[in-house]
Amino acid sequence: MIKKIDRQAERQRRHKRVRTKISGTAERPRLCVFRSNSNLYVQIIDDDKATTLAQASTLDKEVKTKHANKEAAKEVGALIAKRALEKNIKTVVFDRGGYIYHGVIKELADAAREAGLEF
Repeated sequence: MIKKIDRQAERQRRHKRVRTKISGTAERPRLCVFRSNSNLYVQIIDDDKATTLAQASTLDKEVKTKHANKEAAKEVGALIAKRALEKNIKTVVFDRGGYIYHGVIKELADAAREAGLEF
């Protein structure tokens, strides 16, 4: 019998494995990505203090594309980089959240790099 793969559980396993190696500090916070079916959310987190330093999503007013597609990922990546640079955050650790570095996640990372973040 063919068993159906639980993709959410597989992603959570990958995310847990990655999070054992990646941690954000005050000097180099973590850029965390979450992708739902309809939206895209990005946070810059200081894990030492357990605080969110900056955030952006497709629900923000500055973002014109209101879906979790590549165009929206470019806009959200540029927006999070702009907000991070306003708070003097230049280097981050990229946490892809267990997602494959392809498509939407890759576009978001490239847009953040082009806008001035280093990772």
